[in-house]
Amino acid sequence: MDAQGRGRADDIDPADQWVLNPNTGEYELRLSPSAPQSAVPGPRRSPAREAGGAGAVIGGRAVNRTATPARPAPGAPGREVPPPRRRRGVPEEPPPGRRGRRPAKKAKAKKALLWTGGTMAFLLVAGAGGAYLYIEHLNGNITSVADDGASTGGFQKDKAINILLIGTDKRTGSGNEGYGDAGSVGHADTTILLHVSKDRTNATALSIPRDLITDVPDCPTTQEDGTRKIIPGTEDVRFNTSLGQDGRTPSCTMRTVTELTGVTPDNFMVADFNAVKTLTTAVGGVDVCLGKDIDDPDSHLKLKKGMQHISGETALAFVRTRHAVGFGGDLSRITLQQNFLSALMRKLKSNDTLTSPSKMIKLAEAGTKALTVDSQLDSITKLKDLGMELGKLNIKNLTFTTVPVIDNPAEKVKATVVVNPTSAPQVFDMIKNDVSFTEVKAEKKKEAAAVAARLKGTKADASEVRVQIMNGGAEAGSAQAELEYLQNSEGVLKSENAGNAPQELSRTTLEYAPDQADQARRLADILGLSGSAMKPGESVTNSQGLPTMTLTLGKDFKGAGVKLNSSSGATPEGVQKSTADKVECAK
Repeated sequence: MDAQGRGRADDIDPADQWVLNPNTGEYELRLSPSAPQSAVPGPRRSPAREAGGAGAVIGGRAVNRTATPARPAPGAPGREVPPPRRRRGVPEEPPPGRRGRRPAKKAKAKKALLWTGGTMAFLLVAGAGGAYLYIEHLNGNITSVADDGASTGGFQKDKAINILLIGTDKRTGSGNEGYGDAGSVGHADTTILLHVSKDRTNATALSIPRDLITDVPDCPTTQEDGTRKIIPGTEDVRFNTSLGQDGRTPSCTMRTVTELTGVTPDNFMVADFNAVKTLTTAVGGVDVCLGKDIDDPDSHLKLKKGMQHISGETALAFVRTRHAVGFGGDLSRITLQQNFLSALMRKLKSNDTLTSPSKMIKLAEAGTKALTVDSQLDSITKLKDLGMELGKLNIKNLTFTTVPVIDNPAEKVKATVVVNPTSAPQVFDMIKNDVSFTEVKAEKKKEAAAVAARLKGTKADASEVRVQIMNGGAEAGSAQAELEYLQNSEGVLKSENAGNAPQELSRTTLEYAPDQADQARRLADILGLSGSAMKPGESVTNSQGLPTMTLTLGKDFKGAGVKLNSSSGATPEGVQKSTADKVECAK
C-alpha cells in the first residue's frame, strides 16, 4: 500500500500507514479522514468477508479493483467528511478527551515469537486486514526448490519440528564480492538443525561444522528443466560439499544430515549473504558483545571491546569473521554466529519490533526476498502456520550447541574434524528422542518429584531382583545381550528373556508392582534409569508363574551394560551450549 498511489504525497512512509488494532491483534491500513481523496479505489471483497483495504500499490503501480467517484472536498455543500470506516466487530473509538478501556487481553501479534533468523517476521503482515494484494505480492517474492523426497513431507502441528537452516557462501548480490570463495557455487557454509520439541517448551539449534568429514549419500535431484537425476555420493569429504558441489541442491544437504544424525528434517530454509544484511537492517540492527577488540582484515570487521550495535554490512562481517576470535578457525566462527542469532532473536522478540508496522513490513520484504525454502513452504500461509508453532517457544529454553568433534586423526596439519564417537551419538539421540538440553522448570519439578518418590528408599539385593526383559524398539538381540550382562556381571540371576514387547517405545521403561519397589530401585541403579522411566503398576508373572517386573528396552537402549542416563536431559560432558536469552561475549 502506498500513500503516493492514493493522492497523498506527503512523504508518508507506507509502512507507517499500518496500525495495530488492539482489539483484534491485527494490523490495519488507516488513513486520516481530513485529507482529500480523489479516485480512491473501493474495497476488494471476497465471498466470505471484506478484505478491509481499499487498494494497493505493488511494484510502484497502483492496483484498482473497483473505482468509486471522487468525493467532494471537505466543506462542500451537502457533504461532510465521514469518519473512518469501522470494521465489523470493532468497538467505536471513544470521543476526544475520554480514555477508552484498555483491552483485557494482550494483542495476538505480541504472542508470535518471530525469531527464525527473521524468516517468520512477515507473518503479522499476512494476518492483517486489507492485506490480500500485499500477501499475493509477498508470495511472488518466495523462491522454492524441490525437497526431492529427502524431507518428512513437511512439519506437523502435533509433532516435534526439525528445520534445516542453511547459509551459503555464494557471492550473490551487490557488495558481496569481498566475501566467500571466489566463484563459489554456494556450499553449505553455515548449517543449523533446529529442533523444536513436540510440546513446544524447548528447542535445540545444532550447528554442523562445514569442515566436518562425513559421507555424502547418493542424491536424487530435480534439475532446472524438471528432469531428475541421481548425483553420486562421495565418502570422507567436507560436509559443506553436500550443497553446490556437482550440482547438489539443499535436498542433498538434507540427506547428508539425516545420515549423519539420524534425524530427518521436515523442511529447509536457505539464506545467502544478503539475508544477514537486509534482515538486520530491517529490524534496526542488533546488539552483540565482544570480549576483546576485533580487527580482521579478511572479513573487514573492526570493532571495539564491549557491547556493539551492528547491522547491514557490519553484521555480515561479524558472522563471517573467524581469524580474530577464539582459535581462529571455523569452530570459533560458529560460536560467533550463535551469539549473533541469539541477539537477532532477542531483537525480533522485543516490543519495539513486534509493534512497529514499519519494521514488520520491511521484514516481510526482506524475509521473502532473501530466503529460498523447500516446496512444502512455498506460500505465506504455510510459513504462517510454521511461524505460529515456533512462536509458542520461549527463547530462554532454546539451546545453541555444536556437533561434538575432534581433530581429524588422518591429518598431520589439522584442517578438518570428525565426529566425536563418545559424545556425539548421545547428542543426536537426545534430539531424536525429543529430550531437552535446557532445564525447563515444569519438567524439572516433575522429574524431581518422580525421582524423590521412586528412587529413594531401600534397595533389594541383586540376587532378589526378579525381572523379565522385552525388546521394545532396541536392536535385534538386545534383550538377550542385556540378560547375559545382568546375570553374569550384576548378579541378577532371577531374570529371563521375554521376547518382543507389544509395541515399540522411544525410552526404556521398568514396570513394577508396589511391593516390588525395592527391587525396582536396585535395577534402576544398575541400569541408570531415571525416576520417570519407572512405571508403578500391577503385578505380572514370569514363565514360572512367579511375580516379576518388566524391563522394556526402548530405542534409547545403547547396548548391554551401557547406562541409560542420556534420557534424563543431562548434556554430555564437554558439549558446548548456550541459551538464546543470555548475552554472551565473543572472545
